[in-house]
Amino acid sequence: MKLEGSCHCRAVRFEVMSRHPYPFNLCYCSICRKTAGGGGYAINLGAEYSTLEVEGEEHLSVYQARIADPETGAVTISEGRRFFCSKCASALWVWDPRWPELVHPFASAIDTDLPVPPERTHLMVGSKSSWVEIQRGPDDQVFEEYPEESIADWHQRLDLEDLDD
Repeated sequence: MKLEGSCHCRAVRFEVMSRHPYPFNLCYCSICRKTAGGGGYAINLGAEYSTLEVEGEEHLSVYQARIADPETGAVTISEGRRFFCSKCASALWVWDPRWPELVHPFASAIDTDLPVPPERTHLMVGSKSSWVEIQRGPDDQVFEEYPEESIADWHQRLDLEDLDD
């Protein structure tokens, strides 16, 4: 499925192909909720990095999260790169060199109508803010950290694989 997206001020526009366009994966980690999650979580989609086309690339900025080890306090820099608009600060996508073939657009930046997921996965709820109440559907799964099931596996399990434009 071809996804088209943009920042709020439209200085950055992009398109990318996704075999996994259902916005099902709600991440409550501190990085996602503080950089992109006004509801206390962010939703990432799966897409193919080789198909990413960007207009307004000169307006992109990148943030690499600083992650403190809870036991030692040692700080490391995340390899994941979070792209956002330098003019309006809209979060756009995450790319990680450990999985160079993938890119993860934020569902909030997508302008294309997305399919409604039959269930949701709430992950990293151990990091959620106290004010956030999980809106759990009857088939939703909830994980303190990361689930074993990948975005691709979730789509395959629910037979949601072939969405072509």
